[in-house]
Amino acid sequence: MNKYELAVVVNAKIEDDARTATIEKVKEYITRFGGTITNVDDWGKRRLAYEIQKMREGFYYFIQFEADSTCPAEVERRVRIMENVIRFLCVRPEA
Repeated sequence: MNKYELAVVVNAKIEDDARTATIEKVKEYITRFGGTITNVDDWGKRRLAYEIQKMREGFYYFIQFEADSTCPAEVERRVRIMENVIRFLCVRPEA
């Protein structure tokens, strides 16, 4: 099992419950493909470094999880097409 961190930036213009549902869906994808979530950091609303899809702000979430090497690719495939996710990045932090 490898450790991974998934950074997700969610659209700031959606309702709180829709934003929560989006993050729950991402967490569901991680567990569906054999991952175990260890920590979820909610950084709240932050200003983006540059404008993305005519938006200047987004909600930042960092999800740490442990999984096999195939899990991140499967999660990324599904997160990529999620409507409310502006940007995402999955990395394997150095130990």
